Amino acid sequence: MNNQKLTKFPVWKKLTHHADMMHQPEMHLKNLLKDNKRLNNFSNKGSNIFFDYSRHRVNKMTMDLLFELAENRKAIELFNAMTKGEKVNNTENRAALHTATRSFSSDSIIVDDINIMLETREVRNKIKTFATKVHSGEITGSTGKRFKHIVVIGIGGSYLGSEFVAHSLKANADRNIKIHFLANVDIHNFGAIITEIEPETTLWVVISKTYTTAETMANVKQATVFMEGKGLDPSKHFVTVTSKNSPGDDPASPVLETFHMFDYIGGRYSVTSAVGGVPLSLYIGYENFEEFLKGAEEMDLHANNSPPEQNLPLIAALISIWNNNFLGYQAQGIIPYATPLSKLAPHVQQLYMESNGKSVTKTGEELDVSSGLIIFGEPGTNAQHSFFQLAHQGRSFPIDFIGVVNPQYKEYKSKSKGVTNHQELWANLISQPSALAIGKDDPKKAKYFSGNRPSSTILIEDLSPANIGRLLSFYEARTVFEAFIWGINPFDQFGVELGKVLATDIRNEISEKNNKNNHNFDKNDPITKFYLDTLFSGKL
Repeated sequence: MNNQKLTKFPVWKKLTHHADMMHQPEMHLKNLLKDNKRLNNFSNKGSNIFFDYSRHRVNKMTMDLLFELAENRKAIELFNAMTKGEKVNNTENRAALHTATRSFSSDSIIVDDINIMLETREVRNKIKTFATKVHSGEITGSTGKRFKHIVVIGIGGSYLGSEFVAHSLKANADRNIKIHFLANVDIHNFGAIITEIEPETTLWVVISKTYTTAETMANVKQATVFMEGKGLDPSKHFVTVTSKNSPGDDPASPVLETFHMFDYIGGRYSVTSAVGGVPLSLYIGYENFEEFLKGAEEMDLHANNSPPEQNLPLIAALISIWNNNFLGYQAQGIIPYATPLSKLAPHVQQLYMESNGKSVTKTGEELDVSSGLIIFGEPGTNAQHSFFQLAHQGRSFPIDFIGVVNPQYKEYKSKSKGVTNHQELWANLISQPSALAIGKDDPKKAKYFSGNRPSSTILIEDLSPANIGRLLSFYEARTVFEAFIWGINPFDQFGVELGKVLATDIRNEISEKNNKNNHNFDKNDPITKFYLDTLFSGKL
């Protein structure tokens, strides 16, 4: 990668000058959208996803300059290198091969002289076998009853992607198994779950690469004590997804099965590995999980092989950089007009903000532009009655509107005001981006809408497993492309460590108080002492 500072690139300077031009009144979206060819010129379809960026504040010159930026930064070449196993995670000297977990190619990928595709296929086959045996009743709990509840114990990337997919494909969950996610160390999370499960029919899936994450280990302990308290053998009710030779892969602590995860797959990119494969195959069946993988693989191939002008995640990444670094937007909304996609925004929030919330380049130099956006979202039409006042008349932020052409439930067709529920949903999906873009003049200032507020519209045909896979891969590739253009490493996350170090010190203080009742917190700073005293007194 060229290590020259971004702002020194001639094309970056051209984009800065061009942004000034795009602020002129004649470049308001209400004027740009008068072009009848606007949609045709600023939309693409790839891997069964339609991406409409006609309501972004761009014209042909904008896109030409952005494509030049991508070429200068070798974005697609770096993506190709990533999928081939080059160590693009330079700060940790690792490859980043989440794409390998959904590859059904017979090609080899060599990392440190090892064909990692062999172990990837081995894990996938092991997941299939295990899920089949659970569904057939060959594998049961300690009392011989079939499993009816899966509780995923894991935090961050160990559950957010799986939760998104599980929620999206709930209509496919026909195995008489319910799924629950125990992520937060907050005892309310644990307490709520145990009111919903039957211990004898519960399988706990513990997901932790190192098997040392404090929150996860605390919840494992709670679950183990809970099962033992019910007279059940935890070894017949637990499986682990962890690294080879971690404490979760210890024969001295037997479990029903252990599935391996590898250091070339980061947590937030791991849903297509055993991290998602084990719980999702149990919940929706391995066949549906494999269809999901193949959809993700299809978008990976699109991102890897499509020219810039047709490459959906690259175009989305370039527009995001344009909005962030040249137009000054600091946040991005993700608004799916489909309730099953309600967990997409939390997943992308972690995927994107943990990947691209960086302040230094891959070479350790201070980044001379801002990277990353604040990602948030809710399903439409709920979002419209929540924060769209701000979207229309307050602080502006770009939005991804996501539409589904065919709903999962087609049998409900009663009409209100002459339209079905799905048609009403689409009336809003179609109108909101237009209203944001065009605005409305009104002599009463409180009723004036400035417009010129950018958005994308993304369409998928239905909520099939394959389309959920394509959507997942689209946002992963988009995130990675942005990082490659900025010259940052999207695969490390050192920013989460400082708080953990401080928490360890405070945890030790609490432990000492638990062991010695006369221990006080006087050696701590006054603010920390106040909170520790409050915790132990139980009073404000």
